[in-house]
Parts: sequence; C-alpha cells; structure tokens
Amino acid sequence: MSKIGRSPIEIKEGVTVSLSGNAVTVSGVKGQLSYALPRGITVSQEDTTLVVAREADNPELSAKWGLARAQIANLIKGVDRGFEKKLELQGVGYRAQMQGNDLVLSLGFSHPVKFTPREGVKLAVQENIITISGVSKMLVGEAAAKIREVRPPEPYKGKGIRYVGEQVRRKAGKAAKAVGGK
Repeated sequence: MSKIGRSPIEIKEGVTVSLSGNAVTVSGVKGQLSYALPRGITVSQEDTTLVVAREADNPELSAKWGLARAQIANLIKGVDRGFEKKLELQGVGYRAQMQGNDLVLSLGFSHPVKFTPREGVKLAVQENIITISGVSKMLVGEAAAKIREVRPPEPYKGKGIRYVGEQVRRKAGKAAKAVGGK
C-alpha cells in the first residue's frame, strides 16, 4: 500500500482547486496548471484538503496512486510558491549571459551555445550562476537538466556546469606515469 498516496494534500490559502471528471485544475497567484488523473484514481475535496483514492487493490494502481498524489501536491506548491533550480559554471573562461529571452553559454567550444527556454520557464544569470524558475516542477527540472547536459562536470579538473551545492567526485589522473611507472 502506498504511504505517499494515503496522506491528504493540504490546500494553501489563495489556491483554488477544481475537479472535473478525470482532470484536476489548480490555480493560484503564480498561474494555473492541470493534471489528468490515471484510470482507477479518484480525487475528492474535503474543506481545505484533497484526498486521493484508488478503486482497486493492485500493485500497478498503487504506484499510480502515489504518483498522482505527488503530482497534485507539486501543482499546488507550484501555483503558490513556484520552483527554482540553480546551476553554476566552473571553468576558466566559462560564461553565461542573457540575450533577450535566450541563454547564451560560452563553454570552451568553438561556438557559443544558445538555449531557448520553453514557455513557463524563466532564466536569470548573475555572476556565473544560472537561476531557472517557473510554476511547473517538471519544466524547471527539465530545463536545468538540458542546460547541464551541454557541459556536465568532468571528474579530473571539475570544470563544467553543475547544480549549486553538487559534489563532484574527483579522480587522481595519471599520477603513476608521472612517478616513473611503465
């Protein structure tokens, strides 16, 4: 039985939830999002809480039950506070700058890399830290992953794009050859 699916979702003040058929629509200060429920999952509203339930007791539906509850909770958090991820550039000459709505990265390639965000995602750059923010957790995470994918941190010098606070395991390099090994 899903421990996540069992817990109720608290609806924050200023957030409105409308249920129609198999769709849940959430609107708040930051915007409006909707989610289509999987077959076999139902949602009911009780005052300021939402309760997610499942029709049958099978393992596949149990997994979808927890997923649906987490998605709806993320919708409520997104329209209330929003989501944010930060990436940092490490490397000599690595730079990021905004040109209109696009992000232009100089990462040691022969050409600058241009990244255009999807609708609903905002980018900002300040001192080699890229801030990605938006209402949808999925879109913010996807944009951050695509930017990081351009030049992920490498293990020898640690250069690349990494999440703020991410620890990169470093490798020693060719120390045996420098000492005089074969």
